Amino acid sequence: MSSGELTAGPSRRRDSVASNHEDEEHNSSDEETLSEPGDLVDGMDPTGFSGLSDQTVKPITREALEEFQRIQDRAGVLYISRIPPGMRPAKVRHLMSMHGEVGRVYLQQEDAKRAYLRKKYTATKKAHFTEGWVEFKDKKVARTVADMLNAQPIGGKKGTRWRDDVWTMKYLPRFKWNMLTEQVAHEAAIHAAKLRVELSQSRLEQQDYLKNVELARVLEKRVVKKHEKGEEMELKPLKERPSKKRPSDNTEDSLQLRKKKKSSEEQLDGILSSIF
Repeated sequence: MSSGELTAGPSRRRDSVASNHEDEEHNSSDEETLSEPGDLVDGMDPTGFSGLSDQTVKPITREALEEFQRIQDRAGVLYISRIPPGMRPAKVRHLMSMHGEVGRVYLQQEDAKRAYLRKKYTATKKAHFTEGWVEFKDKKVARTVADMLNAQPIGGKKGTRWRDDVWTMKYLPRFKWNMLTEQVAHEAAIHAAKLRVELSQSRLEQQDYLKNVELARVLEKRVVKKHEKGEEMELKPLKERPSKKRPSDNTEDSLQLRKKKKSSEEQLDGILSSIF
């Protein structure tokens, strides 16, 4: 090996290490830019969300906060009560963007049980969405779009999939996007609480069942032992607890109590009449 090659070795290593470091920084920056949107809360399905792609984290100032509040006050949300089968959030954003500047789009997936039955008995395996919300940057545009497109065909080129489908939408006055996220989070919390109750109830039922199975096994062993000894096992019925019954009104004690009460009332009436 020549001396030139020996001197070139460390410099090549340094160049490769530097290039690897640059690749790692580039990959980390790509991961940061491709991170999930921060507008989702617990209970929201990421597949049904379509937000702005150029989200960057910047320090919040008073002016930026006031500007954000002004933008939120100016924005408007419309509600789509029916999503055509197979339509995705990106397609809804594309169709709504033809009429105005769109902020965020969220489509609610169908119920899990309904999706399971549809995937089991039909050929369509992709997710279906049932309803959706579209945020426009200007509430006036949102109101105009809802009034203009409601009960109207989607249209498009001849032969397209949703050409003959009909829009069913409504503008939601004084409704903001944070109300939607709070509602979805509340419904998810209620659903989780119901699941916890059902799981605890099923756990108790399982414990009772296992206890009865163990009791039946023990009793069966005792019956087998009794048969081996030539004896018969008799199962004694459970003793009923004596119930406390109220005394009936026809007993002698109740009649005497009534007489005493009546006589005391008559004496009290006589004393009061003599005084007044």
